[in-house]
Amino acid sequence: MSERDEPRTAAVPSQKPAGDGRTPDETTQQPGGETAPETGTGAPTPKRLPGGQRGGPGWMSAGMPAEKSMNFGPSARRLLGRLRSHRLHLAAIITLALVSVGFSVAGPKILGHATDLIFTGVIGRQLPAGTTAEQAVAAARASGNSSFADMLARMDVVPGVGIDFSALSRVLLLALGLYLAASLLSWWQGWLLNGVVQRTVLRLRAEVEEKLNRLPLPYFDRQPRGELLSRVTNDIDNISTSLQQTLSQLLTSLLTVVGVLAVMFWISPVLALVALVAVPLSVLVTQRIAKRSQKQFIAQWTHTGELNGQIEEAYTGHELVKVFGRQREVEAAFHAKNEELFRASFGAQFISGIIMPSMMFIGNLSYVAIAVVGGLRVASGTMSLGDVQAFIQYSRQFTQPLTQLASMANLLQSGVASAERVFAVLDADEQTPDPVAPARVTDPHGRVEFEHVSFRYEPDKPLIDDLSLVAEPGHTVAIVGPTGAGKTTLVNLVMRFYELDAGRITLDGVDITTMRRDDLRGRIGMVLQDTWLFGGTIRDNIAYGRPDATEEEILAAARATFVDRFVRSLPDGYDTVIDEEGSNVSAGEKQLITIARAFLAEPSLLILDEATSSVDTRTEVLLQRAMAALRSDRTSFVIAHRLSTIRDADLILMMEDGRIVEQGTHEQLLAAQGAYHRLYRSQFTGAVVDDEPAAEPAAV
Repeated sequence: MSERDEPRTAAVPSQKPAGDGRTPDETTQQPGGETAPETGTGAPTPKRLPGGQRGGPGWMSAGMPAEKSMNFGPSARRLLGRLRSHRLHLAAIITLALVSVGFSVAGPKILGHATDLIFTGVIGRQLPAGTTAEQAVAAARASGNSSFADMLARMDVVPGVGIDFSALSRVLLLALGLYLAASLLSWWQGWLLNGVVQRTVLRLRAEVEEKLNRLPLPYFDRQPRGELLSRVTNDIDNISTSLQQTLSQLLTSLLTVVGVLAVMFWISPVLALVALVAVPLSVLVTQRIAKRSQKQFIAQWTHTGELNGQIEEAYTGHELVKVFGRQREVEAAFHAKNEELFRASFGAQFISGIIMPSMMFIGNLSYVAIAVVGGLRVASGTMSLGDVQAFIQYSRQFTQPLTQLASMANLLQSGVASAERVFAVLDADEQTPDPVAPARVTDPHGRVEFEHVSFRYEPDKPLIDDLSLVAEPGHTVAIVGPTGAGKTTLVNLVMRFYELDAGRITLDGVDITTMRRDDLRGRIGMVLQDTWLFGGTIRDNIAYGRPDATEEEILAAARATFVDRFVRSLPDGYDTVIDEEGSNVSAGEKQLITIARAFLAEPSLLILDEATSSVDTRTEVLLQRAMAALRSDRTSFVIAHRLSTIRDADLILMMEDGRIVEQGTHEQLLAAQGAYHRLYRSQFTGAVVDDEPAAEPAAV
């Protein structure tokens, strides 16, 4: 029977944000023992692996190609719709792109005119001075050189006059000015676009952060930590990268293709058709190669995920690996998987690397065809040499944006897929809003009353039905029972981590559903068995319970919980920096710091979920004395696994299957010879064998 009173991560933030080793495709144990695939809203949907078919922890998704989106059109429109608030900037960006591309497209035509000036000057120098162009053409025809005559007739040549360097310099300066202006406008466009994209992503991050604060705890229960962190970090970064690269290149490439194609047909429809023949050929070759490389890429990321899983598993369990002497087996498994990854990666990179040489080969074939046909047309006098030279440049400009558009397809698909995952978080059902006119506890003592409370994680699986109890101020209420009995669920209902199905819970006579969650939880101190410390000093971690606490109050809480005893032995004292893993303090010391945090908060109600499990027996006795002083005029709920720690509790609740089957003091319950007595004997006198299920020894 697996314990699922309430997921531990619901009570405190994760201690290991991204190293839990769970992959996004894992199914998560649902409350009540159900398993369901992970989705953005918790509803069962077909499993999808983020970043392609890969495994490994959530942080490994950074830099990996994302999967294809399931609803590309709607998601892309929704993503682009977030840019609407920057309409003026977008209009300026499009205008700048139009002008910049126009200048760039005009450049080759102007340079072609420069080529004509040079070629005309060279030919004119070879013709006899004093004659006219018509006489030179007639002389060429008379000599039987009709091709030269046709070419000469199309040229604006002056016999005997060489290159007009004055006109040539003006043309070159004009081309230089156009290219310089195009570069400046392109830079300006990129600067504006970068601002639009980053502000959009900034707003998206803020919305996700606000959304996470409005999501109910059950949502986080259904999401692996690495998966959720990947959505709010890697996926948003991928959206930023995709928008930054695709929007600029997509706009520029499309305008360039249209502009270049228009000029190509204007210069020579025949050569334009020759150049267009390369387009379907390039698409066909790219598709053939991409299909073969796609399988290799899938294998590459699959082996990458499996290898990362092996590495993480071996790293987190390296002590056990050494204890059982399994280093060679671990190394052998690593080398075998590493070899598979090498083969898949080599094949993927080699096959995909063929695309660019193939495109260059097709481009060169197109270049040769244009050069041959263009040369013939120059010789026949139907085109000038400058137009052919410009056309060759245009053919290069035409194929380059097509290649860019093809390469951006995967990037755009990746960005939209990431957007879908982020939108799934934004579309998740939120917790019920706080009341408009919230009630407040005016006379706090910590009296808690359950009135006919019913709750279940799954509609068809009852857990708590018609439960009533009263915890008086200053009393310690211990909750014990076998695994899955509903112990942690009970205190989490007090915290409003979950909403009741029926009944109500009151704090000092006020229904907790009529209070603001912040106000309710601000009156409750909670210490869990799973400690959580953030990266910062010991002082900062203690003050987390009450940020406005003075130095004297922090030290008083530390002394009361015996944190001061070990902190004084540290070189930096309370300024000792704890890393995010809390690896530079022991498990017991971490527990003491979290207890000091709760002490500092001075709550009306204390919830202790096996809070002293990580401290030694002597410290536990001292802590119990300190907590006894703290509990004066306060109610305490203690979830106990070691029954020896709750002998002095004012009230012990014995729970089974979501029901309170027994309640009373330690002596009263032992004398009753019931479920508590059997559970107590299972811990102190060995396993008790009984035919009744309730009498089975239970791990608590």
